[in-house]
Amino acid sequence: MRDGELPPGGGGTDHGARRRLFCALALMTGASQFHRSALGVVGPELAADLGAGPGLLGAANGAFFLALLLLQVPVGLALDRLGPRFTVAALSLPAALGALGQGLAPEGDWFLLARFLLGIGCAASFMGAVVLAARWHGGPALTTALARIFASSQLGVLLAGAPFAWASGLLGWRGAYALSGLLTLGLAWLWWRWAQDDPPDRPRPDRPAEGLVEALRGQLTVWRTPGLLPVLAMHLVGYAAMATVLAVWAGPYLAAEYGLAPGPRGAVLGAMGAVLVLGLLGIGPLERWLNTRKWLVAACCLGAALSLGLLAAWPAPPLAVAVALLVLLCLFSCFPVVVVAHGRSLFPDHLVGRGATTVNLAQTLGSAALPALTGWAVAVAPAAEAWPIAFGTLSACLLLGLAGYLTGRDAPPRP
Repeated sequence: MRDGELPPGGGGTDHGARRRLFCALALMTGASQFHRSALGVVGPELAADLGAGPGLLGAANGAFFLALLLLQVPVGLALDRLGPRFTVAALSLPAALGALGQGLAPEGDWFLLARFLLGIGCAASFMGAVVLAARWHGGPALTTALARIFASSQLGVLLAGAPFAWASGLLGWRGAYALSGLLTLGLAWLWWRWAQDDPPDRPRPDRPAEGLVEALRGQLTVWRTPGLLPVLAMHLVGYAAMATVLAVWAGPYLAAEYGLAPGPRGAVLGAMGAVLVLGLLGIGPLERWLNTRKWLVAACCLGAALSLGLLAAWPAPPLAVAVALLVLLCLFSCFPVVVVAHGRSLFPDHLVGRGATTVNLAQTLGSAALPALTGWAVAVAPAAEAWPIAFGTLSACLLLGLAGYLTGRDAPPRP
């Protein structure tokens, strides 16, 4: 069996369970990706209808990621104690209510509250996928398994582009958001049917149930883990910089600088998401071939920082150049999945939930802070300087995160 393939199971039933689990993970993480991204393509129209300025978009995405941030520690405890299947299913109700609430919001403050509730509902989706991938896969196969799941989840990003623009044109942006809430409930039902906490052929050994004190002591053990801080430094900005552009600013940037309507804006966002999928599918095999995580992350991070730096240094390039730089940003930004695998390698199996969510704390903190920071810059800066400041800030954040990450040791997938 090659690295990255599903390990052999006990027969057809086992292989069926693995296929169902993959579908459940892809659909639920895809729903989370959709909810993160379904803002930029209708952002200008949404802000105008709610009587708010462009700062609302950064604040709305920040509210989503602030909810993720606040939930990470309790979610980590729940993943280890209750299991991903129950935890993700239970949070699907606030996710659906938040999605519906976006469509019903009468003003900007209500929309921010709905985004916060939506973030609560999505708080366990990706970390549940990390925990389950770690339980069903291991060693060099882990990055490839995560990459396949996250690549499949990019369908949510694609749906948040041109298809969501089409739906909002047909139903209005309020109707499109309301429909997404109903679909989220349907995906939660499929999750409950298909997800399993453990492989049928490799159940976890019985462990004494943790009390609250033991669970919190395990969380302290995670924070004391050697090598954690460099991983956190990179994860703070690695995903957040790309997500801030893709989910918040790419659409308004293309509308303001090039006058693109929702349809063409959605097509560009779709191309960005498609290229990210290609990067995710290729980075697992590339990691195994190079047998390094640290230097692969460093090279990709530099490429993403350079793409943003060029957008900052060239305020109004030809449309084709701007689109190419946005697409390259997403291509190079496939590396956070390698950072996740690097972080997973630091923790024993019984702490994987708390370890994964602790690593994800950095990502959610960055994903809450960077949209708010750049939103403030776009709101207060003169029109000619807004986009260079926003893109330049994101580029600088990537370089600072990389400097911190390079102080840590490599964690090659093979000894």
